Amino acid sequence: MNLKYEGGYIVRIQEISVWNRDELVAMLAESSSEGFRHIGRLIHEYESGINTFEQEDEALFECRIHDKVVGICGLNRDPYSEVTDTGRIRRLYVMREFRRHGVGRRLIDAVILKAENHYARLVLYTDQPVAGFFYHTLGFSEVTGREKITHVLELGEKRSGSY
Repeated sequence: MNLKYEGGYIVRIQEISVWNRDELVAMLAESSSEGFRHIGRLIHEYESGINTFEQEDEALFECRIHDKVVGICGLNRDPYSEVTDTGRIRRLYVMREFRRHGVGRRLIDAVILKAENHYARLVLYTDQPVAGFFYHTLGFSEVTGREKITHVLELGEKRSGSY
């Protein structure tokens, strides 16, 4: 999926099955400097085989601008749910320079499009108020009283139940 970015850049969102760790070095450094650990976890879990997003109902998406990875986001079957029709958004990160230009929204759109074929709902956990607001603007509802879920999005025709 390509889209125009402010400044005329071509933005490419794509599902990936293989990655080059070296392409995530800048993202890892930036996210770590901001106090985020989830890109380090993404790399560790992928390289150790804990989470490679390889199941039919899972995916890892990247955003590239001029062949540079500037954003990443994953979709897994929710490991904390007792029902199999719940997907979990994992490890969304957009490089600082490219925030507030639609990159995160496009990554989530790609995740939702993939998820609609497999899940009735998407869940996620964030402890960042800015991220919570971002998800709310995309139609996610805030969830309270759940240990590993802060937001939920019911998907299309498969809507059922609630959190």
